Amino acid sequence: MKRILYLAVAGIFSGLLLGAFLKIVQAVSGKRVYTLLLNVDYFPVLQNWELGEVAEFMLHLAVSVALVFVLYAAFVRCGWSAKFFPYVVANVLIGALLFLTTLLSNRTPELIDGVAFLYWLAGHLVYGVVLGILLSRIKKD
Repeated sequence: MKRILYLAVAGIFSGLLLGAFLKIVQAVSGKRVYTLLLNVDYFPVLQNWELGEVAEFMLHLAVSVALVFVLYAAFVRCGWSAKFFPYVVANVLIGALLFLTTLLSNRTPELIDGVAFLYWLAGHLVYGVVLGILLSRIKKD
């Protein structure tokens, strides 16, 4: 039970940092990377709902927690759960793939916006580093 709680807290904490990082980057640079983080335009049911920033951010945190559980379970199977680097690599790759969702909305950066892409990847690198630090410290039972 402690491990489940720890994983959930790690997902929330990492998700909060990613959100804060991208919100600051968007405020300073004008690149809509925080908007991309919260974007639900490509989900058939959610795109019709009027969700505010708080609700969208809560969805982001829920996805973050779910991702932590999936990554941890996958890395336990591979024997990598106590290693730092796989969390970093996985999250940078996931971030790179998620940037493709810019094609599905007119509120997000253009796919060819290299600066926005680098900010986006930097945020996911931070997320992966924090997650790697937190999850590589979990003791085996």
